[in-house]
Amino acid sequence: MGIAIYQVDAFTEKPFRGNPAAVCILPEPGATAWMQNVTREMNLSETAFLHRQEDGFNLRWFTPALEVDLCGHATLASAHILWETGLLAAEEVARFHTRSGLLTAELLGAEIELNFPATPPTRASAPAELIEVLGVAPVYVGKSRYDYIVEVESEEVVRGLQPDFAQLKKASARGIMVTSVASSEEYDFVSRFFAPVVGVDEDPVTGSAHCCLGPFWSERLGKDKLVAYQASARGGVIRVRVAGKRVYLGGRAVTVLRGELVNC
Repeated sequence: MGIAIYQVDAFTEKPFRGNPAAVCILPEPGATAWMQNVTREMNLSETAFLHRQEDGFNLRWFTPALEVDLCGHATLASAHILWETGLLAAEEVARFHTRSGLLTAELLGAEIELNFPATPPTRASAPAELIEVLGVAPVYVGKSRYDYIVEVESEEVVRGLQPDFAQLKKASARGIMVTSVASSEEYDFVSRFFAPVVGVDEDPVTGSAHCCLGPFWSERLGKDKLVAYQASARGGVIRVRVAGKRVYLGGRAVTVLRGELVNC
């Protein structure tokens, strides 16, 4: 019998939007090299691997290039699959033991809310070549635990970015967030996220980036509940709630593929 694997579009309620992630349910811990090979085979920005353990599930995330410490959309996709397949009852909290500690998810109606650690930025001097590659005049540059954050003057600038990914790959960080206040009243802020260092030129919707973006915009806009739009080609909506050292990320998900791994 094969190993169950799913493809889920996260931070969206429509197929082929949001950020696709593969979710692989394992009967026991998998070998790291094998999980990396499966991830390359799936060829998505992230593949999540879960196996049940006492008091929850062990959860690991891989890009096609390497294992990462934190991933929002693949965690949301994983929680979605646990409830959809009946591995967890709807009223149960999903508990994930990860390289970033214990993460939880709750099903609140049609939406899933993740409980993640806040990673607020501190002001930093970005390498001149990074700003040159982005081709923007930054309003603010900072760095979180994982990424650079670059604030620009408008949503138009965010949407118009066409960076050279080969040059961005030289950045000394997991990724680069570029963000601005939203131009419409529907959203509070917009962003895009580039991470060629970890094998993802542009990530469609990046939950973990909002652990930084949430505190950043909460302070500037004077509110702890925000609605964010990640302005990639696929696009996605994230509801952000900032509470001290934690950030709650809300979104929907839809399963687009169910299958099994065989002969591997």
